[in-house]
Amino acid sequence: MAGKNQHVVPRGSGWAVQGAGNSRATSIHPTQSEAISEARGIARNQESELFVHGRDGRIRERDSHGRDPNPPKG
Repeated sequence: MAGKNQHVVPRGSGWAVQGAGNSRATSIHPTQSEAISEARGIARNQESELFVHGRDGRIRERDSHGRDPNPPKG
């Protein structure tokens, strides 16, 4: 079973890593790139999705680290 999807969201003047459905952040970072790096590691470990939100709160990037039901055809 895959773990919780991870979201990188704006938090104050920094960026937070937050599991889907959690009310509290897993970690808070001064830069978005640091938060993405942390969230990517968690998503890989849990075989889940990574969602990166922009300052406006909208999802701007998505990365799958689980079993992709529709893998790209090579």
